[in-house]
Amino acid sequence: MTHIWQGLRSGQWLTAARARGYSLILLGICAIAVAGWIAMADGLVDRNGKPLGTDFSNVYAAGSLTWQGRPAEAYEPALQHAEEIAVFGGREVPFYGWHYPPFFFAVAVVVAAFPYAWGLAIWLAASFAAYLATIRAILPGRQTLLVAAAFPAVFVNIGHGQNGFLTAALLGGALHLLDRRPWLAGVLIGLLAYKPQFGVLIPVALLASGRWSSIGAAAVTVAALVALSFVTLGGGVWHAFADSMTFTQTVVLEQGGTGWEKIQSIFSAVRMWGAGVHTAYAVQTALALMLAASLAWLWRSDVAFELKASALASGSLLATPYVLDYDLVVLAVAIAFFVRHGLRRGFRTFEISVLAAAWIVPLLSRGIAGVTGIPLGLLVLLTFYLVTLRRAVLDRAGAASVHRIAQA
Repeated sequence: MTHIWQGLRSGQWLTAARARGYSLILLGICAIAVAGWIAMADGLVDRNGKPLGTDFSNVYAAGSLTWQGRPAEAYEPALQHAEEIAVFGGREVPFYGWHYPPFFFAVAVVVAAFPYAWGLAIWLAASFAAYLATIRAILPGRQTLLVAAAFPAVFVNIGHGQNGFLTAALLGGALHLLDRRPWLAGVLIGLLAYKPQFGVLIPVALLASGRWSSIGAAAVTVAALVALSFVTLGGGVWHAFADSMTFTQTVVLEQGGTGWEKIQSIFSAVRMWGAGVHTAYAVQTALALMLAASLAWLWRSDVAFELKASALASGSLLATPYVLDYDLVVLAVAIAFFVRHGLRRGFRTFEISVLAAAWIVPLLSRGIAGVTGIPLGLLVLLTFYLVTLRRAVLDRAGAASVHRIAQA
């Protein structure tokens, strides 16, 4: 037992060879599972009666409605569901709601220009390539692409045909370019507005560090997206979006329509344990305020940028009440920045083991929460964030100590 504990402290158990081996094994198993899932499907519907790419069906249906000149109907659950059924030739499929701001219709229109299977393949391939390129840019290395491709959240995202790859690429790309090309970073942050729940803490970090160029570029980008959507889709679609937010908040989030085990937030954990909506919001708000305060301190400090970026990526997942397990693709950004810092300056106790836990947790979080009620994804996210803050404090203390010795 002592040997295991020491191994977890030092992280020596996770060698480069083991990381490569684990990644290859998981990549192979998941590739076989995806191939089997497709092979056993009845056309475009799997053996459970769900569309291939499940959630992607709402994007495709919204795009189809837009091609028909009826984009606002995507925000009407009954009409959206009817179009989803029509996409699959009248076969009854589960309802997948369209909850995105109107400017995300741009993606929906593009994918709906192709047959469903091709649209799904193009969407996943393009966004996956952007995700891999971003992680590779953050963390150059021989094994980066392999470990990033085998990250379990990748397969969760593929199974749902979701946008985790795009979210990670935009946030990771923005952080990677923040010092190099602040205006371009701001544009990427503005594009991330299609998932507004992940933008809660980004303004805190940018304001605390005085990133005025990026703030301006992000604001201009969002304004341009809104204006373009008004010009192309009309103002009615924004009214429909605003009206649909009540359904999204009450049914999808507060009542757990998606499933508590799928949502990785502290709000979901409190609700899963039986607490009321107001209590859950209070706990979520308290956590968000603590995250904002710690990130403001961190981004105003002189600690390494990698730690700031890692904390912002993981903190953005923690701050929102609505974060699904496929959104944990963003965790790859936090891991990559932390690993880059560790490779340059060394790893402290438990850091490698916590990084490994963060890497594997998307594979386990939904199943464990569903069976035991333990929100493993949330617990690992909180631990990772706290370890990042601890590293920042220790690095600052070490730098101060060196400075005092140099002056003595």
